[in-house]
Parts: sequence; structure tokens; C-alpha cells
Amino acid sequence: MFIDRAVVDVIAGPGGAGACSFRREKFVPKGGPDGGTGGHGGSVYVRADTNLATLLDYRYQTKWEAERGQHGKHKNMTGRSGADLHLPVPAGTEVRDAATGELIGEAVDPEQPLLVARGGRGGRGNASFATPTHRSPREWEPGREGEERRLELVLKLIAD
Repeated sequence: MFIDRAVVDVIAGPGGAGACSFRREKFVPKGGPDGGTGGHGGSVYVRADTNLATLLDYRYQTKWEAERGQHGKHKNMTGRSGADLHLPVPAGTEVRDAATGELIGEAVDPEQPLLVARGGRGGRGNASFATPTHRSPREWEPGREGEERRLELVLKLIAD
């Protein structure tokens, strides 16, 4: 079956939340804040694949999600960033925003992926809010949400 048009929903991963923790050791009486930053969410890319000739894969699976970022941890540990999601399409596929019809780009070269949804940024932990006058902050930031889009994939054909 030859499919030359597909509509898919892509969701970039949200960022992880920052941590709120304090250093506690035996001989360190006032260790201070040590909450780490959350990891970034994964982004969604469209990449041309020369081995594909149709958009049949996107006929049955219409929702694609990138991985979320992990939360920050104690000891100033940054959370792991989410893995990016790469959607393979045939070379010469136009990517449009389904809501507005705006052309986002065209997947032509396999070496140059097209960014269609940016992942969320990770939140800061309480170690980032420490100042000389505010030594034990209990604030932290939640991670930001990733972009969510409905895309229209249109395969351009070259007739003989």
C-alpha cells in the first residue's frame, strides 16, 4: 500500500524537576544546599531515510513521544536528559504544521535532521538559589513542558 500523506501528533519530553536537599555528613555540621538540576527533555526530529519510499509506518501509529528528563538528585547531581526521538521519512517529505498549514521544512538530506518539537528545560535545584545572605534556600523549579504539535507529512513525488 502506498501512502503519501499522514497526520501525526508529536510530543517532546518534559524536563525533570530540580531537587531540594541538604548536605548531611558526620563532621560537616552545616553542609548547605546540594539539590541538583533536572535533565532536559528529549526533542523530536524528522530525518530523511533513503531506504523508505512510503509513509506507511505513520498510518497506524499516529502519536510519537520523546523521553522525559530525569529529576535532579542530591550531591548536586544533574538528572539524565531524555533521549531524542528521530522519525525516519522518505527523502523529499514536506513537514507542515497541521493547524496552520505553515511549512516547517523538508527532509532531504539524511545527515541534517529537521527539528519539529523542542524538549523542555530541566528545573533548577536549591543549590542554584543559594546566596551569601540566603544560605539555606528551600526553593526549586519544576521542569518545563516540551512542545506538542500536530504535523502533516506530505511525500512529494516526481513523475516521469
